[in-house]
Amino acid sequence: MQAERAWPLGSEVVPPPDLATTPRPWVHAAARVDAASYLAAADRLAAGRLDVFALQDVDLGSPPRWNRDPKTGVEAPLKFGKLLDYRNPGLVGDIKYLWELNRHLHLVTLAQAYALSRDVRYFHVIWQHLESWFAACPYRMGPNWSSALEAAIRLINWSVTWQLLVGARSTLFRQTRGAQFWQRWLESIYQHGEFVRGYFSFHSSANNHLIGEAAGLFIAALTWPHWRRTRGWLATAKAILEREALLQNAPDGVNREQAVSYQQFVLDLLLQCLLAGKANGQWFSAAYETRIETMLEYLASIMDVGGNVPMIGDADDGLVVRLAQGGDFRSYRSLLATGAILFGREDFKRKARVLDDKTRWLLGAEADALFQAQSAATNQFPVCQAFPEGGYYVLGCDFETENEIRLVADAGPVGYLSIAAHGHADALAFTLSVGGLEFLIDPGTYAYHTQSRWRWYFRGTIAHNTVCVDGKDQSQSGGNFMWMKKARAGCSLWSSTAERDEFAGWHDGYTRLADPVMHRRRISLDKATRRVVIEDTLQMAGEHDIRLSFHCSEHCQVDPVAEGYSLSQGGKTLFLKLPRTEGASTQVHFGSTAPILGWVSRRFDEKQPAPTIAWRARLTGETVLRSEVIC
Repeated sequence: MQAERAWPLGSEVVPPPDLATTPRPWVHAAARVDAASYLAAADRLAAGRLDVFALQDVDLGSPPRWNRDPKTGVEAPLKFGKLLDYRNPGLVGDIKYLWELNRHLHLVTLAQAYALSRDVRYFHVIWQHLESWFAACPYRMGPNWSSALEAAIRLINWSVTWQLLVGARSTLFRQTRGAQFWQRWLESIYQHGEFVRGYFSFHSSANNHLIGEAAGLFIAALTWPHWRRTRGWLATAKAILEREALLQNAPDGVNREQAVSYQQFVLDLLLQCLLAGKANGQWFSAAYETRIETMLEYLASIMDVGGNVPMIGDADDGLVVRLAQGGDFRSYRSLLATGAILFGREDFKRKARVLDDKTRWLLGAEADALFQAQSAATNQFPVCQAFPEGGYYVLGCDFETENEIRLVADAGPVGYLSIAAHGHADALAFTLSVGGLEFLIDPGTYAYHTQSRWRWYFRGTIAHNTVCVDGKDQSQSGGNFMWMKKARAGCSLWSSTAERDEFAGWHDGYTRLADPVMHRRRISLDKATRRVVIEDTLQMAGEHDIRLSFHCSEHCQVDPVAEGYSLSQGGKTLFLKLPRTEGASTQVHFGSTAPILGWVSRRFDEKQPAPTIAWRARLTGETVLRSEVIC
């Protein structure tokens, strides 16, 4: 890398493009959508107003300053990108904010507005932004050349933008200045492809990053097949996608990062490549397609009747591409809508409920008719309640009705590969929704590279509905994206009948203590009485500080009652009975900072108070704690 940095900037000659091959688009400019929301969004972007995570409708200028973190105002240095310490907030600010802006999702919105209106104003904004970006971000230099994943996602958004502008032969590029811009854009595309090809994430980082990088290179090779090198891009990227789709996603459909948001992110990448490949005669294997379908089945199974999905593991609100406008867009339901058409699944259609604009852009003018044409369901949800490789189990009754109980229990590993980067210390935690309303939740993620105190809280054991021993996490953290000593967990019993669902699991995370503690948990649901019983067995010899947490939705009203608390929202009330143990104390925390407890993060870098019921006692010797939830 040091030798590479010494090369003269721009010494790699970009060969002239050969336009003999015309690729087929897989994003459809003729999508049947209401243009108004896209034009309004594009007008706002043209005026320099963007949304970047917690910064909503912020004036960043048009074009913005590409190397500046819009949150902190820190301007990252224009050093050789692969040697830039992007984890240092003093040097680059919050890198998530800087990178998000440079993924160029907003260019797609401008291109959609052009496709819907044929107003060249939107093309000129794209032109202005890209010319500015080329000047501010020379090849290999600065924070936007420090991550192959970010370059790959930028390529995907450039591809969609290019397709909506009608590609290489668009009349927009015919004038002299337009042709010069066209040539400069193609040069940067080639450089991006070579950069991604040279810096694939292998070893401990061969997670969603590797799939994202391969997806970006695969889509680039199909969109711009204008150089000999793209044949190699295509073959290499497709081989990685075929392999990693099966390695990173278990046969039961669970993404091995143990993070639902990354399940969505990876699914989107795999689906984009599937559609791009089909449009251009690059077919994936039956195993690849089947794994996508199984991943959708898992999502549908953990989604409650209200469309809520537990926020298990890390989430950074990362998108591959933003194709839908409006606050009513639901990313998980959108994936199911797309899957309903691709796989002929009426059960996916029922979970999705309606067809969304993203699916319309991806599947074209016939999308509505294809969605409505799905025949009567042969599967009832959940298709499966046990996901043994992923470690998740769905207890419940009255599924897909207003009386639904859906409890998701976790006995899975911490995360993927040696560092388990995006997993949380949440073994034997559970979430519970009733009638499509979330009552007991996973509080989410909130922070990544910055605000380390909050990063450690949200990924820690105390922030999950499980047992915490001596104030320690089940697994030992080695940094913001690394677990060193990881708790092992497993399921020892799973049974589901018409009368009762029962789960039992274990983890050994606390056997590392001087006085080892083994935690076993049994959760049972009596469907007739709608009673959930949680029994926690702690096998230990000495005395320990034991805490039980019950994290409630921010919409819950929590009130004390005999033996516990009532949890109320939306006309429904649950009753939580806590263990009856001498010397135990309980407290409801709501937005507490000392200690940090009583928070939920629904979006990256945003948090709000939510009730957490904390039970605590000092206990000696083997102990069984019994809690109940009456639904």
